[in-house]
Amino acid sequence: MNVTRSIHTADGSSVTITPIGIEYDLHTRNARGETISTVRMNGDDLSALIAEAEEVQGW
Repeated sequence: MNVTRSIHTADGSSVTITPIGIEYDLHTRNARGETISTVRMNGDDLSALIAEAEEVQGW
């Protein structure tokens, strides 16, 4: 993933994934656009997170 991607939820919250060099920032915001958290992780951890979300959600 080399471009910023945003995932929007039904309640208006969002998670934006932004590449930062060889790592990624996950920036979460509530429905009002207020920052809840920013987490930096490497590509392997991001892949594991996505795989786990897919498994949990049955994607």
